[in-house]
Amino acid sequence: GLELSHCVGTSSLGPAVSWRSGGPCKMKRVRTVFKPEQLERLEQEFLKQQYMVGTERVDLAATLHLTETQVKVWFQNRRIKWRKQSMEQKAAKLSQFGVIQPATVDSTDIKDHEEDTVDVEL
Repeated sequence: GLELSHCVGTSSLGPAVSWRSGGPCKMKRVRTVFKPEQLERLEQEFLKQQYMVGTERVDLAATLHLTETQVKVWFQNRRIKWRKQSMEQKAAKLSQFGVIQPATVDSTDIKDHEEDTVDVEL
């Protein structure tokens, strides 16, 4: 879940700040640290299929001792990484053949998919 980071009192920076909590304390999200074995298995599954849903996700989560949400979020984040890599490869091929692209691949190209990016442990 969310871990209480610290409460920010009133100071020169202003009143207390909240992070998606609605409360007066600043919250810090907990980042999931995957074990190498878990990452290897998740990557294997991603190579088979980019979308994992239903009982497959539940089974994989149980096998890896993760929550279903952790598996879901990992797949969402991995799809974004995959799209970015695909775009970069395409850009490299086009530049190799002398085709100039109207825009280069950068972080703004990925912002369209930011709503998919979540990193929360329940």
